[in-house]
Amino acid sequence: MEKLNLQIKINLALAAVYSLLSISFHADISFLAFFISASFTAVLYYFTYVQLVKKDSVERLSAVRRTLQYEPFVYISAFAIQRSGKSGFPYAFDLICALVWIALMIFSFILLYKLNVKRIGNVNKNWENYVSSHPFKKPSGYKRIIYEIIDWGDALIQAVFTIVLLNIFILQLYEIPSESMVPTFLVKDRVVVFKTFAGPKFPLSSVGLPSVQNYKKGDIVVFRNPHYGNGRQEEVKSFFSQFVYMCTLTMVNINKDENGRPKADPLVKRICAVEGEQIYMLDGTLYVRTKDNPEWTAVKQDASNAAWNLNTLSPSIKRRVQQIPLSETEISITNYIEKERRDLSLMNSKAECEYIGKRFKDYASSYVAPNSVKKEIISETELNCSILFNNSRNFALRLLKTDGGAVWFDDFINSWHRENKIENNCLKNADPYQDANFKLNVMSKVIFARLVLRAAELNAQKKIDLYFDDETVKNYYQMAQYLETYILLLDQRNLPVFPANSADGKANYIPKNSYFMMGDNRYNSLDMRHSYNRSSVKLSAADSLSVRYNSNIAPVVVPKDRILGKADFRFWPLDRIGVPGSGVREKR
Repeated sequence: MEKLNLQIKINLALAAVYSLLSISFHADISFLAFFISASFTAVLYYFTYVQLVKKDSVERLSAVRRTLQYEPFVYISAFAIQRSGKSGFPYAFDLICALVWIALMIFSFILLYKLNVKRIGNVNKNWENYVSSHPFKKPSGYKRIIYEIIDWGDALIQAVFTIVLLNIFILQLYEIPSESMVPTFLVKDRVVVFKTFAGPKFPLSSVGLPSVQNYKKGDIVVFRNPHYGNGRQEEVKSFFSQFVYMCTLTMVNINKDENGRPKADPLVKRICAVEGEQIYMLDGTLYVRTKDNPEWTAVKQDASNAAWNLNTLSPSIKRRVQQIPLSETEISITNYIEKERRDLSLMNSKAECEYIGKRFKDYASSYVAPNSVKKEIISETELNCSILFNNSRNFALRLLKTDGGAVWFDDFINSWHRENKIENNCLKNADPYQDANFKLNVMSKVIFARLVLRAAELNAQKKIDLYFDDETVKNYYQMAQYLETYILLLDQRNLPVFPANSADGKANYIPKNSYFMMGDNRYNSLDMRHSYNRSSVKLSAADSLSVRYNSNIAPVVVPKDRILGKADFRFWPLDRIGVPGSGVREKR
């Protein structure tokens, strides 16, 4: 009995210390932490010390045990609320609070163990006799209804808090929200993420277990989305949104962006590059190099993970996929355009562009000296590939009727070679990605030039109204549509050198304890290659009058401390239960 009394006093002393540590002098929500801690400590004092120690009574044993059950939950809530204000706390202070909380949790478990009805006789025989002679009886009538409601509510609250603690420190159940990892994961697949070895932290602090988990290329991980930042307010909102989500049985998600859409956070993707590597992706193939191996090498493992053509999936998997990003026809177009780009002769393209520029001048209304030509007869916005191709007839007429139109057109279709040096059929000093986009830009200009020249010819023949029925135009338009289709998918298919080289051409590499992630379903994955906003950019930065397209390429790395753990085990649906392949393609 004396031992139990000592443990109760130690637990109360720790609770008092924790309450004092919860004092906040900021005029915000953190001030509530002390009120919660102090109030609960007073309740704890009454039920454990006053009832058990001073009165030597177990008349309210049920209330005593329930109070001890809530002890870890209340104090961890106070910990989170105290750190939900505008200002944080020093690491040393957070560490002290965390250690006191751990001690409180341990003592609450010890006291609950000893005060179990089955073991209470080991503490005090009189208590055992009292409990035996006063068995608990559920009330009747309307009181029974009230009792059941309270009892079920208590069970639900404790279950939610227990899940919160498990999610913070041990494991988290994660439901796959999108098809970015098809066929490895499908929408509504559920996985277990073990967090203990990944270095879980106390809520809204940097105090926690050390990370002992090592990650390698091919690992599938769950991580906090770096696009949303890791500022204090973002962390606070994320933590409490998860709490509300569980309290409402997953019915309410308040973790939304400025547009009111649920945030894609956390994410599940595959590690495709690690520290010390520089990468780029061209024609769906990922290439890597390091300081020790400066030559670009194709990553075979990534080729086995990346899913480009979902049409080849087995019927059993395919029927569960909601969206097939590309049809077989679009896959064929992709392969065709990439082959045409690789086979493109820049010298032949140069000769054709020079010829078309001269021929168009013969159809123009007048000639104007180059230095007096308007800069934007076709605006920068209109240089977007979709607008440019689909309005070629109207642009041709505009160029024909506008003074200086022929000069502007000649400058536009020839700027790529007049401003740059070509060496061995490549853009000089360009990396493979830059050279590929440079050639796509050339291909786009050539096909636009052909369409415009044909429009000028038909206009001279008084047949411009038959433009879209002209067989030559139809053939050119088909190629233009193929190019447009490919360019619109460019950011899903390819990736510029990352991290980008320095201005002097020196290679940069993924920093220490950082990783680069992509989804397996590359055409349907908004991942670390992309931002959430698109903007008009040049297809080739080397050409001042480049064709443009809407891009969201903005690659970023994910620091190790943002990783929550590996997606170790898929437990639902039952026919897909098991460990997802790490570096091995799921069964088709």
